[in-house]
Amino acid sequence: MIPWVGVGCCMSAAALYLLGRKSGRDADVLKSATRVGQLKDLAAILDTDCKALPLVKISGRVGSDAPINCEPSALRGVIVEEREELHFLKQDDAGSFERNISLKFLKNTEVPWYLDDETGRVYVEKAHGATGLVLTVASDVFEDSKLSLDPRNPKYLQGPQILGVRRIIEVLPIGTSLTVVGEAVKDDTGRVRVQRPHKGPFYVSQKDTDQLISDLGEWAWWYNFASLGFTAVGACLLAKHAAQYFLERRHWWELHKRWYKFASLGFTAIGAYLLANHAAQYFLERRRRKELHKRLFE
Repeated sequence: MIPWVGVGCCMSAAALYLLGRKSGRDADVLKSATRVGQLKDLAAILDTDCKALPLVKISGRVGSDAPINCEPSALRGVIVEEREELHFLKQDDAGSFERNISLKFLKNTEVPWYLDDETGRVYVEKAHGATGLVLTVASDVFEDSKLSLDPRNPKYLQGPQILGVRRIIEVLPIGTSLTVVGEAVKDDTGRVRVQRPHKGPFYVSQKDTDQLISDLGEWAWWYNFASLGFTAVGACLLAKHAAQYFLERRHWWELHKRWYKFASLGFTAIGAYLLANHAAQYFLERRRRKELHKRLFE
């Protein structure tokens, strides 16, 4: 039988080790990224060095020429995510009803936006889904379905019962202070933007880069620590299974040896008995023939 628990622990240890390696690599990449003190300097850096830098670190406040108005709140943002949660009761195999939630993303909208530090503007492209991006809740409304829980109701708990729908709108508001780590590019029109690199991390966060590096280093340490723990547990379980397997094999071998020994003695006894019986019959037959021969010639 395969020790699935031990194998699972070893596989979990390998996955945690890879996550720790990735977090450590991301921290090293963030350390090596070019820090831009003022956004107006980024265009000059791109003009003197190259059209694209591997990674840059910039900071500023969110701005846009065409922000999105988030109703019913008064917030205006550049990234808007709308989703809804369907809350319902569902009967399980045991006959009891449990509350379940079905999540559905309705719309993800992102308009052209930039970072502004009062010295210049740098546009940020396709930041939705970037690591570290936390949106602000602009609206959170739960619409009750007015489900009647009166047992006298003929439709009381017959099949899935809709409890209500929760609609959530999250937004990246105008004026939010952000730190962006990504690839800096200057297009043919002269506009400078930061985008997701082909290789490497892409961070859009309210934390500064020092805090991001510290968090990544801490996560890498915890991943490695957990990996060592799962490795130790998995190794112990596999070693225990191997020891039990060999002990069981040895036990069965000892039983087989005893069975072979008893079988050998039994077959030896049976063979000796058959040979003795055959020899006795042979000598009795010889004796009978001699007596018969003697009587014939007397």
